Amino acid sequence: MKQLINYLFMLLLFAMASCAKPPQKFDGKEAYQIKTDHGKPNYADLHFWAAHPYKHDPSDSVPEPLRANYRADSTVDIFFVHPTTYTSEPKNFGWNADLEDAALNGKTDYSTILYQASIFNDAGRIFAPRYRQAHLSAYFPKTKEDSTEAAKAFELAYEDVKTAFEYYLAHYNNGRPIIIASHSQGSTHSKRLLKEYFDGKPLKNKLVAAYVVGMVFDPNYLTTIPVCTKPNQTGCVCAWRTYKKDYIPPFVEKENVISIVTNPLTWDASLPNADRDLNKGGILLKFNKLVPRVADASVSNKILWAGKPHFFGNLFYTSKNFHVADMNLYYLSIRENVHTRIGAFWK
Repeated sequence: MKQLINYLFMLLLFAMASCAKPPQKFDGKEAYQIKTDHGKPNYADLHFWAAHPYKHDPSDSVPEPLRANYRADSTVDIFFVHPTTYTSEPKNFGWNADLEDAALNGKTDYSTILYQASIFNDAGRIFAPRYRQAHLSAYFPKTKEDSTEAAKAFELAYEDVKTAFEYYLAHYNNGRPIIIASHSQGSTHSKRLLKEYFDGKPLKNKLVAAYVVGMVFDPNYLTTIPVCTKPNQTGCVCAWRTYKKDYIPPFVEKENVISIVTNPLTWDASLPNADRDLNKGGILLKFNKLVPRVADASVSNKILWAGKPHFFGNLFYTSKNFHVADMNLYYLSIRENVHTRIGAFWK
């Protein structure tokens, strides 16, 4: 029965996220009906960006409680790589998403771009490419053949992200400082971006910080970019994966690396535990409702632990996996920390 309730709750979460209406008015369905050249993205065309400063999109949305103090900045850029939204069964388009699918593009924009990328919209210009993301099942191959196909799917997805980032650097960056932000599959790809374009490279000097959330991150993966250990540190990496307190997923127990785990309430390695009173607000099912004190945060072995989130209706929420809300539970805390790091960067 508990499993059924959790399943229904997750369906509700995704449905409401996908159908949520932000406070601003956006382009109609035509914005999601994209024509590709043999399936490939063309990043000179704004339709191939889920978020871009030269168009109005869901990343521009500001939760109603935060609008009074909203002041947008354009001196820093955020390159955001969205998580997996291609989750349909069966895999309608094979191992990689079809960029011409309007429904999937809309789902991406009104869930991850609205609820995650918007965290950064008062800190700088947001660039979030559409890419031929790997299907969710690529993370859970069942056969040797599946493993081979999954590897190909992730490689194709990364090639799109890489192409988008190179286009961004060539046409839009103009020397601006950069924040890398991502969740889940997006973090699978942003780790590679950091390794290929920042680690030991001149671009490292332009990195304000990287928020690489929702995936394991070996602290030894990068050689010249350190782990963030203080809230005002720059040129460093933050990462965490959120689960219910005292729970360690079986796959985490099998990992042979100790992942980076940042506390998104303290941002301080010397303060690994934080009560939910320090949480100024998360954004959950309703975009325009800020939920203060929604969750605590404690650094554990390889993961971030949180008690049962406090929100109306949580009586029916018994899941131990808070992955879908890795960023949403700490929405305002992330938003404020970004400004702290930008301020330190300019000093």
